[in-house]
Amino acid sequence: MRKINKGVEPNSLTQWKRGHLNGSYNDLSSVERQDIRSNCIKEQFYLCAYCCQSITGENNDCINEHIVARNIAPHRSLDFSNIVASCTALRQCDAAHKSQPFELTPFMNECETELKFKISGRVEGLTPRAIETIKVLNLGDTEQNNRSLIEKRKKLSQDLLWTNGIDPEDGIDDDELIELLIADIACPKDGKLEAFTPVVVNILRDWLAV
Repeated sequence: MRKINKGVEPNSLTQWKRGHLNGSYNDLSSVERQDIRSNCIKEQFYLCAYCCQSITGENNDCINEHIVARNIAPHRSLDFSNIVASCTALRQCDAAHKSQPFELTPFMNECETELKFKISGRVEGLTPRAIETIKVLNLGDTEQNNRSLIEKRKKLSQDLLWTNGIDPEDGIDDDELIELLIADIACPKDGKLEAFTPVVVNILRDWLAV
């Protein structure tokens, strides 16, 4: 995950709520829903809020996702600060979440430190809440649980390292170079981040700790 800094809700949603004081998310038209999704995608730099694969908002590749599910908190169904853009991959992220509660969210700084990503593509939870979040969202702690995501994460993460001149198997022991690389790849280009950039940043930070 990468921490998401929520911005101001889209104007269309604000106007809609003023005219529908007792409305809920289910009552929104496609216009408001699309505006919510577009704003979320932009503030997430075109990455899924959970797995960090690329999303575009086209061809139904992402959906408006409520961090605290509507079944649990119906009063927050129109709360933009509770909504992110999630990919629509099978058996993970939004599709896995459903209405289950989880404590480690992409609105928290700790989401970048309590999950540990590995060159193999697997992810490990370093705290009980991180372990539970991985389970709820099916983020690939074992191949049995989500081989597809693990393989995709491994390939694209290693490709990003190779693109920056680093052999994923050898790593790098120059802390200054690692810091420079983190600063470079973590900076959005034209408002976008490469797929799984937060995963690679997590791996590089782990190398710094060695």
